[in-house]
Amino acid sequence: MKNTKPIEQNFSWQVSRRRMLGAMGSLAVLPVVTQAQGASVLPLNTPGLDHLDIIVPDVAASATFYMQLFNTTLHVQPLGEGVRYFILLGELDESREVGYVAIGESRGRGTYIGHFCTTVVDWRRDSGAIFSAMGEEIEAHGFGTFPGSTGFGGIFSDPDGIEIQFLPAPDTLVTAAVPSDLVPSRQGLITPYGVDHVHLYVSDMERASEYYTILYGADARRLVNGLVTFDFPASDTRIILEQVDYVYGENPGIAHFGIKVAPFDSEVLAKRLTELGAQVLASEESGVFRFKDLDGITIELVQS
Repeated sequence: MKNTKPIEQNFSWQVSRRRMLGAMGSLAVLPVVTQAQGASVLPLNTPGLDHLDIIVPDVAASATFYMQLFNTTLHVQPLGEGVRYFILLGELDESREVGYVAIGESRGRGTYIGHFCTTVVDWRRDSGAIFSAMGEEIEAHGFGTFPGSTGFGGIFSDPDGIEIQFLPAPDTLVTAAVPSDLVPSRQGLITPYGVDHVHLYVSDMERASEYYTILYGADARRLVNGLVTFDFPASDTRIILEQVDYVYGENPGIAHFGIKVAPFDSEVLAKRLTELGAQVLASEESGVFRFKDLDGITIELVQS
């Protein structure tokens, strides 16, 4: 199923249709992003990726599918007239510090990966200063006026309309989420350890790389196999950027995400996923298993 999420144009963003080679050539001489005066809160002090969410038509069906895949527990939170499910990517202790995949109802908005979250050290103390510094840097680098955040925590959109969230590090499962009896716990085939990566489709690699460098710093940026990555060693997670042709309503966006998991038998997993109605995809990377879930969302399982 294609991503039908509308792209929010919150920045003065001029879409480039240049191909990847042109963008890569520009990256070779891309200057290091400098901080605006007084902007010591940038680049962010972040351990890295913590959670993400998917938006689907039937949250119960999606949660049931993932619980048959992952050997974990399911939590649920009342949300308006519906609910939001949380697939935990680790053990939940009294601190409630755990990564997760949240599942929200699309309500006619299509199916897509909604946002990803990078947690920020001292976010509660520094959030105002961080957004102020971001506003200065974003405007100074020609991205227009930063509109600020919406929703819970610090949710905002990058120049391509991709949603990013900042929360305090370490992130915790929301207190309103309680164990769910939708399906039995710990019946899945593989054990999840946390988010591994998010893979973003962007319309202009040079500009997207410049934007994410404002947030995460040049030291985190690498050029790998024609893609730009931002690595977070503290959590062994990464953000991956890939340039694609611009198609309104489809690209850019979050193309797929990866989950760290315990070693597994690929043949057994492929058979089970097929039985559950998923589509197994080819993968050229050793230790990486790709598939599309019931709603057409692409996931990679990364053995660790």
